[in-house]
Amino acid sequence: MTALPHRWPGRYTDRQGTEEIAFESDGRELIRTTIRGVRFEGETMDTLGALTGELPEPGFTFVDGDLFACLLEWGQTMPVEVAGQGERIATLHCELRLGHPTDGEELTVTLRLDGYEFRARHPDFEDALHEIGRDLPRSVRLKACIACAWSDYHPVGHSLMTGLACFRGAKDVYRECDGKYGPRGILTIWPRRTEFVQETWLCDQFEHRTSDRGYRGPFPFRGRL
Repeated sequence: MTALPHRWPGRYTDRQGTEEIAFESDGRELIRTTIRGVRFEGETMDTLGALTGELPEPGFTFVDGDLFACLLEWGQTMPVEVAGQGERIATLHCELRLGHPTDGEELTVTLRLDGYEFRARHPDFEDALHEIGRDLPRSVRLKACIACAWSDYHPVGHSLMTGLACFRGAKDVYRECDGKYGPRGILTIWPRRTEFVQETWLCDQFEHRTSDRGYRGPFPFRGRL
């Protein structure tokens, strides 16, 4: 099995107990982990299924083949830019509580920088990182795909994570995007996307997002989420 470039230390908890684990990710649409000897894989943290395609028994709860009724925790680093100081490395602690079908999901994201914590609880990474970005001092800016000039979401919505489209291979087209519809709208240029990425991913073509770019507007959004 091909090794994935990022490894996030984590923890899995359910009614059977708690286990220290690690998540592996390509930063795009693939996440893997091993829990109690069972290999799991999915596009997002809330779509992890047994890699063999068979549901292991006993000890796990599944809904439509996805791991459920548990708490997933993981940590990763995230660069930030501080005015006058350059790039710094913050840490991001994530908790995803996957309840039973009637309970839904709860995502809590905490950014830690210089002894301070900025916490947000939302259904997905888009809203959580918008809130954190808004709460940071104006001299501090996140440096990740969610804050990049070349990324956007589809108007019909997206998943917990990994639904962010990167247009770095079509910058000239995306630069002209002026809304949802029309010849320069996001729906028209959507097939020109380069790939899907996680909100916390980062490549060497990153540029900070401005208020006049693309369909989804600025980052962070300063209004109410």
